[in-house]
Amino acid sequence: MIENMIKINFKNFSEYSILSILFLLAGLLLWISWGITYGIWYDIGIYSISIVFILSGIIGLIISLMDTKKDEN
Repeated sequence: MIENMIKINFKNFSEYSILSILFLLAGLLLWISWGITYGIWYDIGIYSISIVFILSGIIGLIISLMDTKKDEN
C-alpha cells in the first residue's frame, strides 16, 4: 500500500513549480484582499475565482514535484 503512494522529490523543483506557487499565492491574496477591501468573506463569486487559482497551484505543485521513474530497458 505504501509503495503506491505519490513520492515527492524536491530535486525536481523547476519553473513549473514556481508558476504553481505563484498561482497558489495569487488565489490566496485575491481572496484575502477582496475580504479586506469589501468586508465580504463568504461570496460565491470570489470563491469560484479563487478556487481555480488555489487548486491549480496545489495540483501543479504535486505534478511538478512528483518523482518520475524512468524505465531501464
